[in-house]
Amino acid sequence: MLWTKYFIPTVKEVPAEATAASHQLMIRAGLIRQVAAGAYTYLPLGYRVLQNATAIIREEMNRAGAIELHMPAMHPIEWWEETGRVEAMGDTLVHLSDKPFRKGTVLGPTHEEVITEIARAYLKSHKHLPVAFYQIQTKFRDEARPKSGVLRTREFLMKDAYSFHADKVSLDRTYEEMYQAYCRIYQRCGLPYQVVEADSGPIGGDASHEFMVVCDAGEDQLVRAADGSSNASLERAAVGPVDDPGCDELQALQEVHTPGLSTIDQVSAFLKCRPEDMIKTLVYSADGACVVALVRGDHEVNEAKLRRYLGAKSLQLASAKEIEAVTGAAVGYAGPVGLKARIIADQAVTVMHNAVTGANKTDYHVIGVNPDRDFEMPESADIRYPTQADRSPSGAPLFFEKCIEVGHVFKLGTKYSAAMSATFANEAGEIKPMIMGCYGIGVNRIVAAAIEAFHDGAGIRWPMGIAPFKVIIVALDVRDEQVMQTASTLHDRLEKQGIEVLLDDRDARPGFKFKDADLIGIPIRLTVGRKSLADGVIEFKRRDADEVRKIKPDEAIAFVMDEVGRG
Repeated sequence: MLWTKYFIPTVKEVPAEATAASHQLMIRAGLIRQVAAGAYTYLPLGYRVLQNATAIIREEMNRAGAIELHMPAMHPIEWWEETGRVEAMGDTLVHLSDKPFRKGTVLGPTHEEVITEIARAYLKSHKHLPVAFYQIQTKFRDEARPKSGVLRTREFLMKDAYSFHADKVSLDRTYEEMYQAYCRIYQRCGLPYQVVEADSGPIGGDASHEFMVVCDAGEDQLVRAADGSSNASLERAAVGPVDDPGCDELQALQEVHTPGLSTIDQVSAFLKCRPEDMIKTLVYSADGACVVALVRGDHEVNEAKLRRYLGAKSLQLASAKEIEAVTGAAVGYAGPVGLKARIIADQAVTVMHNAVTGANKTDYHVIGVNPDRDFEMPESADIRYPTQADRSPSGAPLFFEKCIEVGHVFKLGTKYSAAMSATFANEAGEIKPMIMGCYGIGVNRIVAAAIEAFHDGAGIRWPMGIAPFKVIIVALDVRDEQVMQTASTLHDRLEKQGIEVLLDDRDARPGFKFKDADLIGIPIRLTVGRKSLADGVIEFKRRDADEVRKIKPDEAIAFVMDEVGRG
């Protein structure tokens, strides 16, 4: 491919709102152009990278035995109502209702409902199972604040796969096959990935893993124990028990007037205590039932953990009206003393002494609160997010790292098949719901994560597996016949070997061309110039190394092929 015949609109200036390195470099290197908030056009160079990642994904999905199909972006909302996910997805679900034919439809952020409808229509017997389907398709989510370029968008490309099984043993086998396929995909894409235990979120299921790339631009966090005993997403990370600090004297319970003071910071400042001396009381609705969660004032409830503990399908904070009905007080004055409700206390609360909490009376708090003495705690569990001060269940220190989620695999169980009556007849003739697995990859995020992981001050450094071209040939003296003949011969011979190669045939200064080559990040650069040819050599340089080697033109093809093979 000749640069002069291609379209690579590199730019020097970057919009002020582009703060992530991947966003900046994708604009500067001419990979993307924003159409609207959260929606981008992939320009030719960027689309080549996206296609390379897609090709790797498709090859590994086929190798794992999954069958490709294509499902529509527009779904009947009735299927989402069957599974109860209209409410669970909330505002991120894009509804279409402006015209009669679109009324009652949504744009799919994922395709569990559609694939389950296919399964219930065609998979009637255990003889049809197991089977796995996948697609690579555009998805839509109404992100309130799209940001960081293609890392958080409203329209994105996703590979989603779904498997159907007659029993858990079969699901476990396919789950492991998909897990290994994901490892191969990220290895081939050149990503420095980590696998962590994860929460399933609104997708559902009882087990899942996320594939993460550690980088400063990441909006997710992984939490790992220093001794290697655990590695999990922030939502899934377990916290070791907090030690009981002991107490010399238990204070008497006392009500204190705190007019207009309802937050942890306000009350702790007024009473001259620390946030960690307070008990935070939060009222939730879990599948329609009232549940109260207690955490220390400096901790935050992890709703994913709480939902898993309760085994609830839905969980949300109670409304102000519901809170007043339960506590008898306005929001901000709830406390466990005398509260008639199901209470789940975080483990750290169980070892508190002489604590401060709401009095279930507007404008009042109580001090000298001691668990077990002043209120019962029949249920306690790890229901909070970890902090820097915490340790893992093994007692090891915890380390927090920002990361980008690039893939997620789930064991869904029968969540969708039971809700949508996707059943099969087993060998005994019994009708059972199919057991499901789900496996997703954010294709756009692979591209952005690679840039975040591999870039420097000069630009992108593409991994070989997804680079838009493997080799760039920089012709320094395009008006010199020998230079162009040598460069063109190298270009043609590499193309015949199946190597994607770009020849920079622009009549421009060497420095300008080198800067563009570094910016777009092609892994291997061959430089052909009049002076070097006079010495019988050309220059070879890898984008990820400083060394420049001089090689003979007739040795270049074998040399490049060897380097491409190494990755």
